Amino acid sequence: MNHAAASVSHVAMANAIRFLSADAVQKANSGHPGMPMGMADVATVLFTRFLKFDAADARWPDRDRFVLSAGHGSMLLYSLMYLLGYKDMTLEQIKNFRQLGAITAGHPEHGHASAAETTTGPLGQGLANAVGMALAERHLAARFGSVVDHYTYVIAGDGCLMEGISHEAISLAGHLKLSKLIVLFDDNNITIDGPTDLTVSDDQRKRFEACGWNTWAVDGHDPEAVARVIAEARTSDKPAMIACKTTIGYGAPTLAGKSKAHSFPWPDTEVPGLRTQLSWQHAPFELPDDTLNAWRAAGKRGAAAHAAWKDAVSKLEAAKRAEFERLMAGKLPVGWEDTITAQKKKASAETPKVATRAASQTLLDALVPVMPELLGGSADLTGSNNTKAAGTKPLTAKDYGAGYIYYGVREHGMAAAMNGLALHGGIIPFGGTFMVFTDYLRPALRLSALMEQRVIYVMSHDSIGVGEDGPTHQPVEHLAALRAIPNLYVMRPCDLVETAECWQIAIAATKTPSVLALTRQALPTLRTTHTDENLCAKGGYVLFEAEGKRQATIIATGSEVSLAMEACNALKAQGIRAAVVSLPCWELFDAQPAAYRAQVLGDAPRVAVEAASTFGWERYVGANGAIVGMTTFGASAPAPALFKHFGITVDAVVAAVKARV
Repeated sequence: MNHAAASVSHVAMANAIRFLSADAVQKANSGHPGMPMGMADVATVLFTRFLKFDAADARWPDRDRFVLSAGHGSMLLYSLMYLLGYKDMTLEQIKNFRQLGAITAGHPEHGHASAAETTTGPLGQGLANAVGMALAERHLAARFGSVVDHYTYVIAGDGCLMEGISHEAISLAGHLKLSKLIVLFDDNNITIDGPTDLTVSDDQRKRFEACGWNTWAVDGHDPEAVARVIAEARTSDKPAMIACKTTIGYGAPTLAGKSKAHSFPWPDTEVPGLRTQLSWQHAPFELPDDTLNAWRAAGKRGAAAHAAWKDAVSKLEAAKRAEFERLMAGKLPVGWEDTITAQKKKASAETPKVATRAASQTLLDALVPVMPELLGGSADLTGSNNTKAAGTKPLTAKDYGAGYIYYGVREHGMAAAMNGLALHGGIIPFGGTFMVFTDYLRPALRLSALMEQRVIYVMSHDSIGVGEDGPTHQPVEHLAALRAIPNLYVMRPCDLVETAECWQIAIAATKTPSVLALTRQALPTLRTTHTDENLCAKGGYVLFEAEGKRQATIIATGSEVSLAMEACNALKAQGIRAAVVSLPCWELFDAQPAAYRAQVLGDAPRVAVEAASTFGWERYVGANGAIVGMTTFGASAPAPALFKHFGITVDAVVAAVKARV
């Protein structure tokens, strides 16, 4: 422990956490005091003796990462921040816990409180994020050496370990031997419903050990024992789990150890009783000077290590230092967009007929060599998603510096780990699976959007065009469901040129994740006239304009844009002037000025076509328009037979237009 804290007992420092947390929850009449009370001893040991951080610079790149996966216990983090002297965490913020406009949200939110490494609350997400953070540390250390050298610590509860994502996360971490990942398990045997034996009989230590972890058990209220075990865990050759036996609501006279300590409003007599029980003779939100000073000294403990790190970075070879600083600042390499332009120009000239998943592979083959921050992977569908750039080696426990991750059949874990990779900094993660399995990863994808993280989801097999695999593998409602998520670019390109533009958008979008919805079936090149301008960046544009005044507008995305062009030509042969609008990204189109949107959509009758649910298209076709799409699940058959069976055809589009002209 630091010298300033040596004269202040561990008990006093831990109790400062307990009473700030209890007082804030009582004032708000809302919150979860039980976990902060129970884990205060463990947190005190971690932050005063082990965690490498500098309260004066919350975003120091080589800080240890601390993830509160049990995010309902957010007051533990906020209390620590105030005590340690983080400038943004004032006593006023603590007093406004869970109130509108305060950074002390009910669950920690990345981008609000400066020490919140990630947004947690949905249980298990933080644990899986931490796997990504630990992986990022190993990956960047392999490239830059000792200037990347830190641990990732997690506080997780019984609920985190019950969630299915926890298995995916601990299995992946064990397989990759992420030895600088340490999980502190708040082993209090309580959930909201009551004792854990109501719902679970798992031996958590054996479970982690089976996944390739080293484990320990310790009395979570014995600071010296906790310190001894953390020190051992830091030398582990595998990821480490420490089961800290604690009492939820520690010190509460009637609620300690009970489920009601978790989150229910405590009786008015409970906190005064807590003060008596723990001999805390201070009014709400008041702290003894010596205790606060000891905590503030702990907040400065990492200043010397921070200064030494800056010195080490300054001594890196110039080009290596510049590259490291560029990556950690999230800046893209000079000239990277030239690669996109070159691929567009080549495609427009050669007009290949390829699936957009293959088009995406072409882009990655060109981009990855010039953008080392791109770290890709797939959930056991590498050959189908086309996510492995040519020449990329697999990342393994023996080669952390390689550029491709085999995530295994762990879609949810993959997405959450990608969030961790992005949050760590220095990496732009992308990962693939089938579009239909966005159902499996949606909670993590939602958090990508909520946290404004540049995470790229490469989702192939995007419609009934999947064909013979049948309705279980044919996404129907998924585009609509994804488009409902705020701050998410859902992009469905129609050819190689649009695929290149969508990749450009996804890479440049520093605060928005992207979904690339890509086809299994080959599509013709429709953009045969090259332009340096990224037309997809406006979300939608006129791909083909009618000769003379429009009589109809056909709107489509992805594989159906070529179908729309065929319908347009068929209508032209019948003397009907139709325009074709490609609308690859609704979110970007909706953000354009009204005048531009009106110009693109026109005032003629509109017909939309998309081999997916028709839900949502009404906003573009209007009350008198038509939508050619899916209203049921798919079926198992070759793709051409399915499009004909479900009426997503040129004839159907032509008939819909003619009925309205």
